[in-house]
Amino acid sequence: MSSSVSRRQFLSVAGGTAAVLGMGLVGCNGSDTSASTGSDASSDDASDKTYIVATDTTFAPFEFTNDANEFVGIDVDLLAAIAADQGFKYDLQSLGFDAAVAALEAGQADAVIAGMSITDERKEKYDFSDPYYESYVCAAAKDGGDVTSLDNLSGQTVACKTGTQSASWAESIKDEYGFTITYFDSSDMMYQDVLTGNSAACFEDYPVMAYGVAQGNGLTIIGTDDTDYASPYGFAVLKGQNAELIEMFNAGLKNIQDSGEYDEIVAKYLEA
Repeated sequence: MSSSVSRRQFLSVAGGTAAVLGMGLVGCNGSDTSASTGSDASSDDASDKTYIVATDTTFAPFEFTNDANEFVGIDVDLLAAIAADQGFKYDLQSLGFDAAVAALEAGQADAVIAGMSITDERKEKYDFSDPYYESYVCAAAKDGGDVTSLDNLSGQTVACKTGTQSASWAESIKDEYGFTITYFDSSDMMYQDVLTGNSAACFEDYPVMAYGVAQGNGLTIIGTDDTDYASPYGFAVLKGQNAELIEMFNAGLKNIQDSGEYDEIVAKYLEA
């Protein structure tokens, strides 16, 4: 199709699970009136359906707001390209990671794309697409500060984002290194807590932190785990639901990988 809702960018007005449940998102067979495509979204024909896809708010370079106040990123562009390739329509809702997952589980979203790691635990609740990006986790502290390695975290508080793979890594090593954890809903809140000195370090996905460091976020990487907590990102739906959407995502992903468009999108945000 020549014009698709997949090219529209939607900014978040929701900040948490309670906001998701109360913000009045349309049902999963409908379309948000603020992003209507003019199609009969209530039709049983999948080609007439507008899928609600929930995402994070600040997870650069995968989803974030640029200087022009546009919602952009690897996930945003990949989804747009895949939707254009497969001819499906969607309404992208920027909610925050925890809230996006809550919307999916509450039946208020059809899918999530938010740098979501594919894990065995999550596979019990969600069906995932083929992996679209390989990732692992890291810890970061204030650049030029006293914390230069994980060994410096004894007796300190660290920041983690709720429900993430990097938080799972922190939880697995907190006794070994003697730190406690404070949880946040977004990456930018974590970073700020470290920069202000409330937390000694934060735990994050490596490509996200590496991008932030390169952009001058004031942090430096002090440790990584690229083995036990290495995991690919996937597009997720609730288990047993929207199988056709997963099939279209996988088919479109393969097509844009074969055409080279995938590499162009990734290079746009993660230049070598």
